[in-house]
Amino acid sequence: MDSLLRIFPQKRRDFWKVTADKAQEVCEIRLRVDRPVIIETSRGDFFLDHSGIWREEPYGAYSVTETEIRDLIAYLCQDSVYAYADEIRQGFLTVEGGHRIGLSGQAVLENENSLRTLKNISFVNIRVAHEIRGVADKILPELYKAGRFQNTLIVSPPGFGKTTLLRDLIRQLSDGNAYGPGLRVGVVDERSELAGSYRGRPQNDLGMRTDVLDACPKALGMLLLLRSMSPQVIAVDELGEEQDLRVLHMAASGGCSLLATVHGAGEEDAARRLGGEYMREMFARIVILKGRGRMECRCLEGG
Repeated sequence: MDSLLRIFPQKRRDFWKVTADKAQEVCEIRLRVDRPVIIETSRGDFFLDHSGIWREEPYGAYSVTETEIRDLIAYLCQDSVYAYADEIRQGFLTVEGGHRIGLSGQAVLENENSLRTLKNISFVNIRVAHEIRGVADKILPELYKAGRFQNTLIVSPPGFGKTTLLRDLIRQLSDGNAYGPGLRVGVVDERSELAGSYRGRPQNDLGMRTDVLDACPKALGMLLLLRSMSPQVIAVDELGEEQDLRVLHMAASGGCSLLATVHGAGEEDAARRLGGEYMREMFARIVILKGRGRMECRCLEGG
């Protein structure tokens, strides 16, 4: 995957070529100063030798240097870290190809509740974007009733593919499918994971009728989209804040359909996070991810 290789400065691309060639297997690349590189895949963790070859054991594996982290950040910020201050303050950068670069280090506070920036960045998490077209095919017919898309909640533990599923559902809702016509979809992409926007342009295919608001808090973004883009469906990832739920309720009351995700192992977890009564009132379908492409769809009360 060329876009993965282009994350790294030119002088380091030979080292990362093997990993880039295996990009479809890679979930995350973890870089920590003075610690071995860890490549996280669905098959487990791998380490790199000094030539960039994958190995299963950490002993003697290549360790990341402080200079390497510093050079990588400077390269990603085009040698102007100040210009990327807003992104760094949020703890991540999104790069061409939709890959997200998580950052951690020493926090510099504006006040006790506000982060000004990060300095001495020593930990980098490269989250590799995977766009799998058709991953929603087997669940799609269960999300419609008489040709109309039903408000749907996706519940999943981290790492089970909920964002990949959500992305493909958005695309198929937007473009239209065998079960219903294309719909205007408004996406609030708070952490730039769904669309993978780079300089405001989505790197992932979210469909021809989709409008994306990138790097905006969910509640604020949903209100903006409702006012400006008249979506027929609102799609958001990782619900949890009370204000998010209030705006979703407002959208549904105005006739907008809902597509959302929440972290959890099942329906009980989702009910605890959102409130059982609210969940059953707002959503007609619940999709529970169980790992390795296994998922279960159920009707909620009234659905």
